[in-house]
Amino acid sequence: MNFIILLGVFLFIALASGRIGDFFARFNLPLISGFLVAGLVAGPYMLELVPVQALPSLRFVDQAALAFIAFAAGGELEVRFLRGNLRGILSIISVQTVVIMSVGIGAMILLADQIPFMQSLTRFQEILAVALLAATIMVARSPSTVLAIIKEMRAKGTFTSMVLGVTVLKDAVVIIVFATAVSIAAGLVEGAGFTASLLGLVVIEIVLDILLGIAIGLALRAVMSLANLQLKYALILGLGYGVFVLSSALHEFHLFGLGVFSEPLLICMTAGFYLVNYTRYGTEFHRVIETLSVPVFIAFFTAVGISLNLEVLASSWAIILILVIVRFAGVYLGSLLGGIVARGPMQHNLLAGFAYLTQAGVSVGLAREVGVEFEPWGEALATLSIGVIVVNQLIGPPFFKWVLGKTGETHTRADDPELDGVRDAVIFGLDTQSLALARQLQGHGWQARIICCDAENMIEPEKDDVEIILDESELSVEMLKKVGMEKAHAVVALLTDEENYRLCELNYEHFGVRDFIVVLHDRMNFSKFHSLGALIVDPSTAIVSLLDHLVRSPVAASLILGTEDDHDIIDLEVRDPNLHGVAIRDLQLPADVLIMSVSRNGHPLISLGYTRLYLKDQVTLVGSRDSLDEVTVMFD
Repeated sequence: MNFIILLGVFLFIALASGRIGDFFARFNLPLISGFLVAGLVAGPYMLELVPVQALPSLRFVDQAALAFIAFAAGGELEVRFLRGNLRGILSIISVQTVVIMSVGIGAMILLADQIPFMQSLTRFQEILAVALLAATIMVARSPSTVLAIIKEMRAKGTFTSMVLGVTVLKDAVVIIVFATAVSIAAGLVEGAGFTASLLGLVVIEIVLDILLGIAIGLALRAVMSLANLQLKYALILGLGYGVFVLSSALHEFHLFGLGVFSEPLLICMTAGFYLVNYTRYGTEFHRVIETLSVPVFIAFFTAVGISLNLEVLASSWAIILILVIVRFAGVYLGSLLGGIVARGPMQHNLLAGFAYLTQAGVSVGLAREVGVEFEPWGEALATLSIGVIVVNQLIGPPFFKWVLGKTGETHTRADDPELDGVRDAVIFGLDTQSLALARQLQGHGWQARIICCDAENMIEPEKDDVEIILDESELSVEMLKKVGMEKAHAVVALLTDEENYRLCELNYEHFGVRDFIVVLHDRMNFSKFHSLGALIVDPSTAIVSLLDHLVRSPVAASLILGTEDDHDIIDLEVRDPNLHGVAIRDLQLPADVLIMSVSRNGHPLISLGYTRLYLKDQVTLVGSRDSLDEVTVMFD
């Protein structure tokens, strides 16, 4: 197949792969599973969009992506974040690595007669080489998955910190172990014995790779100093690909009669580590990695899926399940013993094994390296290992979430409160603004109460028309229950940023009121509130934004301000079961009421006539006040 045509076909498959990955994510399945499936379906064993003969031509995609993954692994290894728990982290990693390697090597040797591609290996040295490489791949983890779950669960605590530290540092350790294992395996395959000279050669190779990594890190620093972002992205990927070209060239050299094996993943990891820890470009490099990660991962895992040997997967599914169980046993035992050595709490030690099951980028990268470097059995071993990785990536995240819940370190969002038919607003902070807000809400049919948390700033309203509660106790779940947060439709926070954030956290974890409005005092705190889903009002920009809308869309802005006679905008929640599944065009709405938008689970929908409404949908409507009152009754 012509290379240009092949590249066009691959780009088409990759675009489809991204959409398929998003589809998998809707069912809480890993994105990479979707990418792999897309590649597998398009590959030579199913649709044959890419023939077997064309697979070597896509090797450059693997190499550039693997270098990127190694750059990212090195960049995640920030010394300042590891110093506090370094002794415990190293203890767990060391014991885990030894136990998993021992269990994995033993299992592969015992299963050699049952694994199709190993049945043809006659020399024990080759069997040992295969077992060594397979066991090394079992050691690897998935920092990106762990970070995503910790962020999703808002987990904080000693157990979470230890798991994160072990996961991040372990990628660096496993790449070094992999470089050692590949060098030893190459020597065993070439017929060399396991001797002191072989180990000496391995040490020389690792030192050479680290020195080359520092040199590549200096080149990366020069690239990061460039102003053009697109050029920067291209040069980073090109530099990574160049490392693989250089590594292949080094294979032509020989020491002590053996070929020199240079490990490009170790070189790139060292470069990323150097750049983040010893230059001023660490933060910017993280942003570049985050920007490039999605397209690079789509391309990489799609290419991996295309190259997977479906025949090997079909004939080895039972072996894959056995190896998943073997790895779980090694991870659990290694985590338990490692935690004991690190003197961690026994409750954490007993649960830790369930937190280290996920595998993804680096693991697949190691498997792909084996597939290229070792013929004729390397590709079969890579396919077998990737099968194990996919299963671990499916079962790992649910186990990790369960463990975080058992340790009590999660801070997830509470369920929506069970609301009655009365719209309640709780306003924290007593001043003229909060009084005016409460009166205006009451004029629109809401029940509003103001919570004053400081008796010294207590003011007496001119009229006794607003419920004011004085409570100077510390902000807590009990205090918020007393003031009626459990039945609130909306909360407005007008206290200091520190008090508002405490309120926001308590609401997020214990009450789940969706409409939490906060008035910001310091824009530096914006991201903190935004991460908890708060609706943020920044006084420094609010007036400018309002004036801008008055200029560009005076009618809409007048509706928001309430200056449009007899018209208003409201949000309603679909609570009537009779409206569940009803299309918008079938609603018998008053003629002067228009549905502006529909939001489901926090995501806006394109509102067309055939769009169906479901319970708990949030619907934004505009119309006359009398008609909106009629629609409110209909939706409730």
